[in-house]
Amino acid sequence: MKLGFACKYLDAQAKQPFPFKTTTRTRFLGLDREAQASLLALLATHNLENQLHMLNQLAQLPDELRMMRIGSDLLPLFTVPEATAIYAELMPDLQPLLSRCGDVARANNIRLSFHPGQYSVLASDNEGVVDRAIDDVEYHALCAVAMGYGRQFQDFKINIHMNGKKGIEGFRASFQRLSPEARNMLTVENDEISCSIDDVLQARDLCPVVLDIHHHWVKENLYIQANDPRVPLIIESWRGVRPVLHYSIAQEGIIPDHGFPHQQDLAVNKVKLRAHADYYFNQTLNDWALSFSDFDIMCEVKMKNLARDRLYFYSLSRS
Repeated sequence: MKLGFACKYLDAQAKQPFPFKTTTRTRFLGLDREAQASLLALLATHNLENQLHMLNQLAQLPDELRMMRIGSDLLPLFTVPEATAIYAELMPDLQPLLSRCGDVARANNIRLSFHPGQYSVLASDNEGVVDRAIDDVEYHALCAVAMGYGRQFQDFKINIHMNGKKGIEGFRASFQRLSPEARNMLTVENDEISCSIDDVLQARDLCPVVLDIHHHWVKENLYIQANDPRVPLIIESWRGVRPVLHYSIAQEGIIPDHGFPHQQDLAVNKVKLRAHADYYFNQTLNDWALSFSDFDIMCEVKMKNLARDRLYFYSLSRS
């Protein structure tokens, strides 16, 4: 089992030694084209160099900890039309860094992913929203392809939610508009508001299903178990690739530090249950997540790799 973390690597002092930089659309559009190109080149080079530093750091860790989600602002503002045109000119200069990131990851068995934002809705009933969502997925796919991925099914994971008023039929139609590389990498997860596990399982013939156990609890007030009859269907959707599970818990002070909390006993608005904790402080929930032994786990928690490491050492103590 691999345990991953999302986007930001923290040192022992909880500082970011390898931060990404970005800029605002307003600032970017206020510059002349030469200044725009210089800014994007500077930001993208900085981000790619720091991403490479992160991957080299992961390469020093046990294999079980070689998994991460790359931040979506790797190439800042890429989908802004004016920026897209500039990146077309910059890519030959950025390609060597992108290639090195992919080479280091593959050489060291580092499992990588992206997670486009919540506004990337392939099943929307608004065609403009769908078009922008497709552009966003293809941006992430372009980055992964430049790193040498997308050549085979699930050699890289680009995960989205399936929310949207058109449901599975809208998702299916949009999926068919994606490039072959993007289709190879796309996964879909259940969310805590609109799309249940049963909803996203309708897409399992198209792409793998990512099981988010916290989302399921928030939405249904139920704890799905590793022997749930839907779990084999989720595993089957990965077609022989090791599946991924997302694990988060509600914040400290909201739920107790032991046991399976029930929402009716917490007396808080469900919105508060959605926010992620700093650390995995509830041993009962940790045992529950680790019981999904056929899955790799993406740790969605505020203290990133520091919290992930604590979960890892806890898992070793159980052996």
